[in-house]
Amino acid sequence: MKAIAISQPGGPEVLQLVERPDPVAGVGECLIRVAAYGINRPDVLQREGAYPPPPGASDLPGLEVAGTIEAGDVTALAAAGLRVGDAVCALVAGGGYAELCVAPVAQCLPVPAGWSLAEAASLPETFFTVWSNVFERARLQPGETLLVHGGSSGIGVTAIQIAKALGSTVLVTVGHAQKAEACRALGADLAINYRDQDFVAEAKAFTQGRGVDVILDMVAGDYVARNVDCLAEDGRAVIIAVQGGVKASFDAGQVLRRRLTITGSTLRPRSLDFKAGIARALRERVWPLLERRLIRPVLYRQLPADQASAAHALMESGEHVGKIVLSW
Repeated sequence: MKAIAISQPGGPEVLQLVERPDPVAGVGECLIRVAAYGINRPDVLQREGAYPPPPGASDLPGLEVAGTIEAGDVTALAAAGLRVGDAVCALVAGGGYAELCVAPVAQCLPVPAGWSLAEAASLPETFFTVWSNVFERARLQPGETLLVHGGSSGIGVTAIQIAKALGSTVLVTVGHAQKAEACRALGADLAINYRDQDFVAEAKAFTQGRGVDVILDMVAGDYVARNVDCLAEDGRAVIIAVQGGVKASFDAGQVLRRRLTITGSTLRPRSLDFKAGIARALRERVWPLLERRLIRPVLYRQLPADQASAAHALMESGEHVGKIVLSW
């Protein structure tokens, strides 16, 4: 099979088209003939040598794919309501940048009716991440207010749409006016340009001084203290990336007095059972919203599969809104 491999840690140019032996599905797994794969920030970190794959995972990058099931554990497929030939998208721990990819059957979801395979390839990583952190870990409820840092990212556009569809108010931070407009078009109630606006002041003003109930934070660093200031009583902040740095100093007295929760998680190393639970919840709660067009995939650009270097450079430029997908 053809695949995109990391020749050595470095910039986008280290991604090289190679040939690899076809992988073989084991117990509880299926082999997917990949039509398209999505690009995510962890792929960039892996390429740079800062995010190695977990033990047992492929050394090839790629955490999400869409395609057709070519072979697999028939018993596991039947239990999941799937069979050979079905169109699916899947969350994987690695190996997505290839023509063939092995995926745990429990992490496969049917391609939502009416959406293309390229659109489906943009779903798993961000949908699993948002559901796990915003709705399970932070317990966002209908009627509550969510603040998303990086509202125009793949994570951001997913969080906006699911939270709005399930009855919450959504605020986002973005870097320029065009991204603010894109987020508002997806349903964001307020888009804050962090370059010339103080997100704490803006969020407090919007909520009439109350603050927000949940924050989804991909920045960390000095944002942690500002998140604490921004949260309502009993508020919850979830850190899922540390683009602003790993060190933070904040007023712990506020955490005590206002019963705040500061938590975080990474998805890739979690167990199969944990990810299978997220897949079940998505299929029950979110996939019907996709099929009813209440939520939609947001593709910024679709490129040929062998242009992974260009896709990574595009992601690092920060100009994208939504997801970048490559197709074989």
